[in-house]
Amino acid sequence: MKTFKNFKTLFTLSLFFIGVSILSISCSKSDSGAAAYRCLACRNAPDALAANDASGKGIYKGVAVGSSGTLSINIQNGVNTITANMVLDGISASLTSNVTYVDGQAYVAPFTGTYNGTSVSITFSIAIGGAMPTVTSSSIPGHPNIVFTLYKETSTSLLEAFEGTYSKTGESGIFNIILSTGLARWGGIVKKDVSGITGNISGTYVNNNVIDDNGKTIGVISVDELHGSFLDGNGATVTTTAHRTL
Repeated sequence: MKTFKNFKTLFTLSLFFIGVSILSISCSKSDSGAAAYRCLACRNAPDALAANDASGKGIYKGVAVGSSGTLSINIQNGVNTITANMVLDGISASLTSNVTYVDGQAYVAPFTGTYNGTSVSITFSIAIGGAMPTVTSSSIPGHPNIVFTLYKETSTSLLEAFEGTYSKTGESGIFNIILSTGLARWGGIVKKDVSGITGNISGTYVNNNVIDDNGKTIGVISVDELHGSFLDGNGATVTTTAHRTL
């Protein structure tokens, strides 16, 4: 199952961490003394039901780049319907699927709806028991190269989505992650603004520190916001900032 217990990143480092040797790090919520950002619309407990933890039924959550956004999918989690909610660039779309889920079988289904006044569709698949949740294809006008990464939420492991950016001299991009404080793991995607190249990232979450799989701290979370500042292997300062949106 694609949860953080056995997450395997497609890249051992993100695009802007390749070759990075972090020499120092200083992360704080801000210098203004203002209260940390809080996502008032975000859930504080898992939506997933315990009865669905080992099933393909349940809740799946993820982030997207190619724009920036989130995706949450509900496969008969306490209801008989199969629905999804996609948010891209702050605009939401409610999606539905009419493909019946069958216990003990893999599931592949198109989800359709309207985004910003235009018909859209995504095709979502999972292996038996909810393993390897994936958006295999999408048709979203204005977003031809969008990339999603998704995970299955469990009744004991709330998933939180953070959307943000990274930047350094001559380079910037999108930095979106999914975090499980219960499992102390995170995963996500980065995308370079100019080239559009994307890469998967992952790591651990310890004492509010977001640490990559090589043990390098890339940010600190305060309430529902992430900030980081560190030096890469070339001595350039890289900053990360993100806010929870799901």
